[in-house]
Amino acid sequence: MAGGGEYKLMLEGAQQLVLVCTQGERYLLEAGMQQVALRENASVVVGKDGCIKAVGDTRAIREKFSGATFDKIIDCSGKCILPGLVDAHTHPVWAGDRVHEFAMKLAGASYMDVHQAGGGIHFTVEQTQKAPEDKLLTSFKIRLLRMLRAGTTLVECKSGYGLNLETEIKMLRVIEQAKKELDIGISSTYCGAHAVPKGKNATEAADDIVNTHLPKLKELDLNGEIHVDNIDVFCEKGVFDLSSTKRILQAGKAIGLQMNFHGDELHPMKSAELGAELGAQAISHLEEISDEGIVAMAQAKCAAVLLPTTAYILRLKQPQARKMLKEGVIVALGSDFNPNAYCCSMPMVMHLACVNMKMSMKEALAAATINAAYALGRSHTHGSIEKGKQGDFIIINSPRWEHLIYQFGGHQELIEYVIIKGNIVYKNDSILQY
Repeated sequence: MAGGGEYKLMLEGAQQLVLVCTQGERYLLEAGMQQVALRENASVVVGKDGCIKAVGDTRAIREKFSGATFDKIIDCSGKCILPGLVDAHTHPVWAGDRVHEFAMKLAGASYMDVHQAGGGIHFTVEQTQKAPEDKLLTSFKIRLLRMLRAGTTLVECKSGYGLNLETEIKMLRVIEQAKKELDIGISSTYCGAHAVPKGKNATEAADDIVNTHLPKLKELDLNGEIHVDNIDVFCEKGVFDLSSTKRILQAGKAIGLQMNFHGDELHPMKSAELGAELGAQAISHLEEISDEGIVAMAQAKCAAVLLPTTAYILRLKQPQARKMLKEGVIVALGSDFNPNAYCCSMPMVMHLACVNMKMSMKEALAAATINAAYALGRSHTHGSIEKGKQGDFIIINSPRWEHLIYQFGGHQELIEYVIIKGNIVYKNDSILQY
């Protein structure tokens, strides 16, 4: 029966359509990642509400929608359609780059060496505290558009370069404004416990966050001024210990924030065990996770957001992706975009995950789509191409989807369209058609 009606978009006749999931899965574990769902000669229809209405064989879709009208039809012959990529961990609001520190790191200075020399987070905090809000917004939007052009359609964005209430709120206001001005999806994170402010110890900093910062965030949310999704703490030796981390996370949970924090990066802290115990949605980094922590995260269905750029740039040991996958952990990926790890490209992150963390291309794609969406509590709407989900896609000018990972740094020449809610938000007119 031919269907009528008005629709926003049809993507027609793709050589490969990478669905990732077909059964409404909220995440994929190791076995499921090997079976990443793919169809050939397939089409997708997006409704006026920006959600996917149909996915299937091109001939069947043509017949079903023969009487329909579309705002836009894109011929995807010889091309691949993938879900929009999800970046589960970034720090994109700041002033003052740290290019001068890169030479120090190359000469052998460790992350904590730079930190103790007045660099690292504290350097960026000083610059961000001084920066006018409009300047922060301008640079933030430029970074988000770079991520968008590299295929990211949903990104987690943290505060955390303020440390005082005034600057943290300024950063969160910037994130809130970008949500209104840009198409890219944003999951916002309060990360006021990113470092201990100068002149305070960790207990005093935790007191300030619990007694002052979080009540203010609750007030701003109730007023409809700022909505925050997640709370983050840098649980690390010399920064926030387990007890301070637990206190801050629980206070955030009490005002409705998802727990999604930095753990076990530079030293084994038992952060993974803590996150599992508290019911955290996700923990990031985990280069120094214990065997017990891996088991605890698997049992708690707490996502591990692995950041291959960080281990690469800081020359740390790689996160144990293979062991985590084998033990049943939900493995996700993030770029960790920040002044220390200046990478806007999830295709490059996936490539590094494959080469340095020994993930397969299918595993990396699932980790950068459905599992990254799960880490943000959004996998019911994002991360796969399924009926009812938001119509977020990338179309690459290649007959095999793996080129997106295989061509290291090649996304500028591959990604032809980025689509969010069925709207074309980026079209690459420089791509040569063969």
